[in-house]
Amino acid sequence: MGRFASLCMALHGVFTTAIATELIPPSQDPWYRAPQGFETKAPGTILRTRQAPPNITALVNNSAEAHQLLFRSTDTRYRPSWAVTTVFLPTEQSKIGRDKPALLSYQIPYNTLDVDQSPSYGLSTIYGEDIMADVRECLSRGWAVSVPDFEGPDAAFSAGPQAGHAVIDSVRAVLSFTNLTDPNIARYALWGYSGGAFASGFAAELQASYAPELDFSGIALGGVLSNFTQIIYNVTGSPVAAIVPYALLGLTAQYPDARQYLIDQMHKEGLYNATTFLSALRIPAAEAIALFSGQNIFDYFIQGDEIMRAPELARVIGNNWHESYHGIPQMPVYAYKAIHDENTNIRTTDEHVARICGVGANVRYDRNTIGGHQDESISGGKRALKWLSDALDGRELEPKTGCRVQDVTEGV
Repeated sequence: MGRFASLCMALHGVFTTAIATELIPPSQDPWYRAPQGFETKAPGTILRTRQAPPNITALVNNSAEAHQLLFRSTDTRYRPSWAVTTVFLPTEQSKIGRDKPALLSYQIPYNTLDVDQSPSYGLSTIYGEDIMADVRECLSRGWAVSVPDFEGPDAAFSAGPQAGHAVIDSVRAVLSFTNLTDPNIARYALWGYSGGAFASGFAAELQASYAPELDFSGIALGGVLSNFTQIIYNVTGSPVAAIVPYALLGLTAQYPDARQYLIDQMHKEGLYNATTFLSALRIPAAEAIALFSGQNIFDYFIQGDEIMRAPELARVIGNNWHESYHGIPQMPVYAYKAIHDENTNIRTTDEHVARICGVGANVRYDRNTIGGHQDESISGGKRALKWLSDALDGRELEPKTGCRVQDVTEGV
């Protein structure tokens, strides 16, 4: 049995551990609610633990055990909050660098306005085999894998600091749970693609100020979404136009005044009305994609795309959507993206990388000359796993310092 698993078994007497015998949606499950007085705890403090539901563990045949941790965190407005992560422990610790167990925090792009679609519930009910295949692959390398619900209890999709704080605090919680808080005896890294890269990137930027005690071995960011405002303009009118109501409603989930302003600016009658727009809050993602496909989402607003420049929203957008303005990643970065990514122009990612490189970040940035957003999640994922293996096994990463930007040509 690996060191992570054996340590967790020893710690069962320290934390009160329940067993989730059946899967209950988070909105109906008392376990998902933070206990009274949680606000006084430090960020990353574990508030509750339980063994992961059998529905989830049955999908991962190479995990020694799996747990869910509810921990104290901080929301996008820097108020006390909480979140949950599901952590899978490997059956055998990595053979390379065995003296240092490895933890990967894997942020999946779950992009939802519904807390009942959070990974801790949806891993066994909603998300595809490709997600669980990634988890199994990482476990096969001897890594523990943590999959956090980084949108938090409000399902605040696209709220950058909310996501970054939750990712960081999930790592704090897992390291505490496994008794590996000393950086000299463990290595840990972050990985995310698309919406998962958005969350991971904010974690990397916030880490120096929010969690200076953490020492990440690296971060892999794929399909980087460095400017959500541009994405809004890119995808409106496209088959994935549903991203726009999702992003605007998720952004305002923790800003009630901005949410009300958004609603006040919508048409109340006609084909593109507030009732239809707000239905994104309650209908399944697949239904929302079909409903909004091809629509110019700005048609829902009285002043069209002027809504994006309204002062009532501008500050909220600035605080939550623009990466490389909240801090500089202190760990090595591997960024990868398809040059022809249809969701966001490669130029914005080039500019993002140039900004952080200009102030001292250590980055390897691969620009794939073929494929689009979905293709790169596969082809780039292979390169990311190789890079993460080097980082978590303590090998030297290239470049040692500074940045290297290169075009690659790799298909699925």
